[in-house]
Amino acid sequence: MLEAHTVADVRAAEAPLLATLPAGALMQRAVSGLVAHVGRRLGRVYGARVVVLAGGGDNGGDALWAGARLAARGAVVQALAPGRTHPEGTAALLAAGGRLYRTGPPESGPRGAGSDAAASDVAGSGAAGSRGGGSRAGDSRGGPSRGGASPDGLGGDRAAELLASADIVLDGLLGIGGRGALRDPYAALTRLTPTARTVAVDVPSGVDADTGAVADGAVRASSTVTFGTYKRGLLVGPGATHTGQVELVDIGLTLPAADLRALRDGDVARLLPVPLATDSKYTRGVLGLVGGSDRYPGAAVLAVGGALRGGAGYLRVAAQARAADHVLRAHPEAVVTVIEPGDADAALGVGRVQAWAIGPGLPADETTGRLVTALLERTDVPLLADAGALEPLAAVVAARPTLLRERTAQDGTNEVVLTPHEGEFARLVATALGWDASAVPARLAADRLGTVRRAAAELGATVLLKGDRTIVAGVGGESFVNLTGTPWLGTAGSGDVLTGLTGSLLAAGLAPVWAAAAGAHLHGLAAGRGPRPLAASDIPALLTVAIGDLLASVEA
Repeated sequence: MLEAHTVADVRAAEAPLLATLPAGALMQRAVSGLVAHVGRRLGRVYGARVVVLAGGGDNGGDALWAGARLAARGAVVQALAPGRTHPEGTAALLAAGGRLYRTGPPESGPRGAGSDAAASDVAGSGAAGSRGGGSRAGDSRGGPSRGGASPDGLGGDRAAELLASADIVLDGLLGIGGRGALRDPYAALTRLTPTARTVAVDVPSGVDADTGAVADGAVRASSTVTFGTYKRGLLVGPGATHTGQVELVDIGLTLPAADLRALRDGDVARLLPVPLATDSKYTRGVLGLVGGSDRYPGAAVLAVGGALRGGAGYLRVAAQARAADHVLRAHPEAVVTVIEPGDADAALGVGRVQAWAIGPGLPADETTGRLVTALLERTDVPLLADAGALEPLAAVVAARPTLLRERTAQDGTNEVVLTPHEGEFARLVATALGWDASAVPARLAADRLGTVRRAAAELGATVLLKGDRTIVAGVGGESFVNLTGTPWLGTAGSGDVLTGLTGSLLAAGLAPVWAAAAGAHLHGLAAGRGPRPLAASDIPALLTVAIGDLLASVEA
């Protein structure tokens, strides 16, 4: 399982190593991994043109030391520094035959990089997080860091030429403490970085390592080499689109329980419900699915397609007449009950189930509201709400703010799972929690994980926020980010398949947070195998193949 931590966790984990290891040893561990990555990308180091973008903090030091090692192997290495630089890294680069050019004003300091937090990181002032050794924070403010640069500054045109002709660019301008907008002379360099040939050191400059928020002018890299652990901002929010492929280098940190996790294929394979010889269709779990309308009958068909691949052994469907007819023709194995709009008694009368899913193809009106209210108040099993069920559910919660929390049993088995996309999420929290819907997009951009976590805690439900990097957050803060998928999933009906799939996993016995995380992983994994363009109706068959391969991988 992939684990991500906060900057504070990383700083705290580095502190004991810095106190016991020789000065600079921790940085050299990072540098070794960085150089190995660059070597693999280049293929042939000798004669390669490498440009280092060097800030004054740890990442600038990593980049300069890596440049020194590459220069010693015959690469032509030139560093561009908009301000102060790491003194030992600068000395190593120059000793190996590299060059360093000043791109900012002669006395430019770190505050050219934006906010005070970013300035602090560039200056290397956080001694507890300094991989360069206990004395580095003080050294980085002194004369040696200024004297390493070429006496003559480098003009913008020449800097652009160097970056344009580089085989590899190492982005070490800002580090994991960087915050706020990038300003010149830093922004002048980030605007010139060639995405396809840029390797970010630990985190792309301008990406907030904790939240994934992205400053104007943030570097877009084709790969990122991160040290010790994954940082949250590399996996969530806009920051995830700036990293390229992320490679983790182990530098020996002992870290606390992960703040954020992502399931891998093997994790999901071990979570999947596999029937025993003594199992029957009933013991494998029964899902009740309420969805489909005369206007949107296809949504029920898609949801049923996903549900049949989620592991539950029996599917009871309550749908309006036209949708019921479509479901029976497409999926004769589903047991279908025809209901009138809003007929909660008929829906609940389908029989005993281990979980409910409601919403695909239903209108967000009072008829759906009656169904949602009945499921919330008259059932005692997990409930997944999506699509047309979300706004009626939000209205119920607005009237009874503690309802979802009260419904959840001590072991979390009766928890509600909500699966909105961003627009639905904004309307949900506005109605249920009184948030300003117009401010939600900005809140998600600034801190996607934190925003979803807060909503889950206030609602008393697991929230799966669909998107480029789907986030799953439980009531208690347990969180997952999904790393599978493809932009082709942005197509009508794909969310209905996810609803059925996740509901089926709930019925089969997975805890709500795990069912949501596993459902998102499988949904994206299947879609990644599909045709281009992808139709939602392609996904159920793709799920069969993807799940079969996962199960084979753990049985081998």
